[in-house]
Amino acid sequence: MSERIFGTDGVRGKANDKLTAKLALELGMAAGKWIHDHPDTGEKRPFVIVGRDPRLSGDMLEAALSAGLASMGVDVRLVDVIPTPGVSQLVISQGAAAGVVLSASHNPYQDNGIKFFGRDGKKLHDSIEDNISDLLDNVASFTLPMDDNIGFVHFVPELTQEYATLVKATVADFGEKPLGGLKLVMDCANGAAYRLGPEIYHDLGAEVTVLSDAPDGININANCGSTKTKTMREKTRELGADAGIAFDGDADRVMLSDSEGNEVDGDQMMAMIALNLKRKEKLTGNMVVATIMSNLGLEKALEEAGTLLHRTQVGDRYVSQAMDELGAVVGGEQSGHILLPSITPTGDGMVTALQVLAIMHETGKSLSELAGVVRKYPRKLVGLSAEPERVGQRRRDSSRH
Repeated sequence: MSERIFGTDGVRGKANDKLTAKLALELGMAAGKWIHDHPDTGEKRPFVIVGRDPRLSGDMLEAALSAGLASMGVDVRLVDVIPTPGVSQLVISQGAAAGVVLSASHNPYQDNGIKFFGRDGKKLHDSIEDNISDLLDNVASFTLPMDDNIGFVHFVPELTQEYATLVKATVADFGEKPLGGLKLVMDCANGAAYRLGPEIYHDLGAEVTVLSDAPDGININANCGSTKTKTMREKTRELGADAGIAFDGDADRVMLSDSEGNEVDGDQMMAMIALNLKRKEKLTGNMVVATIMSNLGLEKALEEAGTLLHRTQVGDRYVSQAMDELGAVVGGEQSGHILLPSITPTGDGMVTALQVLAIMHETGKSLSELAGVVRKYPRKLVGLSAEPERVGQRRRDSSRH
């Protein structure tokens, strides 16, 4: 196998530098070959759901990737601009062989990425990514299908509405209008949620003031979104809104603001959702899974409620793996990437925010009051360097005791 091109979140890089149309084409071919080598029982002709965020290089890479898949006899259904979790959901609801998203999440427009989902709507296991990497070395030797065995490429943007319906269904237990009467500010990061976000929240009863909802290909995440919440927080306070919402470029992450413009992060959201589920006796495993980056305040808040916090190394992939092993139903990262596997197969910023806002509406409590359960402890992150040989020796020494 050549150097592994998959990182913790798919293949990422600067468009036309590391991530070229040629690489996207060959990735499509390699993935198509893998799909045909691992057919689903009863599957006559495999198809793949492909979506993207609105950054400039998305069309180019989407065309190349689709050509690669179709050249290997895999049909492609293009859903156009859609949040990353939308592709994950549609893979399951449509019965696709896989899903692919072209996005670099919260990164600037110059970057892009290619991320694959399996038939279960979850990120591919490392071993499958390694298999695709191996195939990538040999695309020139692939036997190409001919005649009517070549794949079709279909444009099906109407599937975005199916995803919208699935998102709204996640709060069906909270009533017909679970956001009724709430006044919100929503920052769409000039990204994938710019159309569906305001539409979904309005349909659920909220009054929504929208920011950063005019993508032009280069303004995605530019001084907006979940990593730059200042404008959203200021507007929330200025308008006296009940809450502010900021998605990242592909809407798998979200950060919130209370009515006073104070940021509400992933730790606080996990606590609110978990404690609400515990109150309803639905917190399976009585635990939350988070990374070592989560604030001690989250651990203390859960501890006071008699709930365990299990920590992992940094990365939603590791959180997801631990949740699967432990049977946990709430987990995530302080950055606002929250995993709720009993509701949705992958992190979904719109679903996460809906859960919190529905809790506000149901309990009649403000976001500030709900988030206050987590008292933040001051901390400082310090980077330390060490010689690998000495680190290895210390580990060997410690293992003897």
